[in-house]
Amino acid sequence: MSEAVEAIPGQQQAQPSREEVVLDRIEAFRRRRPRLLEENITSAHGAGGKASAALTDAVFLEAFRNDTLAALTDGALLELPGGERLAFSTDSFVVKPIRFPGGSIGHLAVHGTVNDVAMMGARPAWMSAGFVIEEGFPVAELKAVVADMAEAATLAGVQIVTGDTKVVNKGAADGLYINTSAVGVVQSVELGPDRVRPGDKVLVSGTIGDHGVAIMLARGDLALEADIKSDTAPLNGLVESLLAAAPGTRWMRDATRGGLATVLNELARAAEVHVTLEESMLPVRGPVHGACEILGIDPIYVANEGKLVAVVPPDEADAALVAMRAHPVGADAALIGEIREEPPGIVLINTGFGGNRIVDMLVGDPLPRIC
Repeated sequence: MSEAVEAIPGQQQAQPSREEVVLDRIEAFRRRRPRLLEENITSAHGAGGKASAALTDAVFLEAFRNDTLAALTDGALLELPGGERLAFSTDSFVVKPIRFPGGSIGHLAVHGTVNDVAMMGARPAWMSAGFVIEEGFPVAELKAVVADMAEAATLAGVQIVTGDTKVVNKGAADGLYINTSAVGVVQSVELGPDRVRPGDKVLVSGTIGDHGVAIMLARGDLALEADIKSDTAPLNGLVESLLAAAPGTRWMRDATRGGLATVLNELARAAEVHVTLEESMLPVRGPVHGACEILGIDPIYVANEGKLVAVVPPDEADAALVAMRAHPVGADAALIGEIREEPPGIVLINTGFGGNRIVDMLVGDPLPRIC
């Protein structure tokens, strides 16, 4: 039988600090199940942030719930009867404009799906491609996009082996939409948020925000000019180099919609850890930083299409950086932070002014249709 513990006369119980109280309230709020409050779909539901999470939970998980889907990873891990595992992922691309500095919707359609499979520790091998084409779309432009896809597939070492084509009435689509799926064989590696530990290091494979800003400037609505190109690229080769140098790698994601901030928030919540970033270590190109300042956008929320974020053990961080920087798409790789135990579920960034701030998931959609 338990005994009541009496307070020692003259000794006061320790009270939580104001900061602890605030953090506890924030954590309790952030742990709430996302709620879909809107009656109609908005562009924010496709931005990869809070609205996307609410839509996924309330509509898709509610209808299709199963253990594989509930993991909400970049792709599904499927185990075959013989023990071999496959990674399977699908994605759709509606970027506007369909051609932009550094690439096109064709490049994105291959790179984006290949990268999702690679983030699962798999070697992408086969792809499907589905096209929704608006009536009146120029055949020459379609051929150019398909040629871009063929070029991207060759560079990534995958084959497009099946597909579909639909044509819709003029005005029913904005030119061209593409859906791709990819299958790859999982290598002998275990990745996941459950493997992340306090003390682990957080790496990014290069400069952030390039793709989203390149798309915004390509639209020509902002009267801004800057030499900014999309970073769209296949990451499967970089992943193989990383895993060879740092076989203890814990977790990987490509920071697409919602940017670096959103994927790290998803990690912090899934792994029940605290992520601390160093603002001074974040690699951001000068023109991208300048454009983001003018637009009032933080680069850590801007989409990338050729960058991965990895969490590696502290004793493998140096080797991982060397390996990534030796690869063509990882030349600007940087160590940007570390994993800590407390307070869990939160991403914090140490600013250049000596303070820090909480980095939440993306709210709204400042850059619609960037992929």
